[in-house]
Amino acid sequence: MSRARQTVTLTADLVILTIRDGMLSVLLVERENEPFRGRLALPGGFLRGDESLEQAAARELVEETRLDAGALRLQQVGIYSAPGRDPRRPRVVTCAYLAIAPDLPVPVAGSDARAARWVPVIEAADPGLAFDHDCILADAVDLARTLLQFSTIATAFCGPEFTIGDLREVYEIVWGVGLDKPNFHRKVTDTDGFIVPTGGKRSSFTGRPAALYRAGGATELVPPMMRSRFGA
Repeated sequence: MSRARQTVTLTADLVILTIRDGMLSVLLVERENEPFRGRLALPGGFLRGDESLEQAAARELVEETRLDAGALRLQQVGIYSAPGRDPRRPRVVTCAYLAIAPDLPVPVAGSDARAARWVPVIEAADPGLAFDHDCILADAVDLARTLLQFSTIATAFCGPEFTIGDLREVYEIVWGVGLDKPNFHRKVTDTDGFIVPTGGKRSSFTGRPAALYRAGGATELVPPMMRSRFGA
């Protein structure tokens, strides 16, 4: 038996994670239009013309939050294609992207959003995001936690210069665990290309100045930074 063909519409959604006030936070917009008018959602929207999905994601970010995606490295989280996930059209398939960045500016709502703001991840699901964005956000956070184990992406949460304490705090916040300081220090300094000393120091009111580092050229952690191995 033949089945009627369905038109599939493509969208792109963005999960941008940063650390603000010591908490893992995500960029959300308050929807201006139906469906889910007034509900929080991830930035995103429909593919246009000859855009790639990455270009659509970058455009929607600017339109909804006035933030420039040019400096952000997008990593695909997954494809979401459940029937009925978007009530506007019969079949809407979205490609979700993850971006990690240091403390970014306060977003400004654009033409497609009533408001835009950073929200702690632990608060984002209450009372729930629009569409299936709760699921997308959870998958993106899981991906970020995994990437911290096997890659040097943790430095993307830091500024151009940072201390080992700053880097350790990234792991502790994203993983939600405390880490053993000596073990962590030894791991990051023994891994070639993970971090590079700048020669500078940051003064401290509580002790001796802390050495400053920048991200090195390595992209993978070998062996990986497993939570169970470095936990306090």
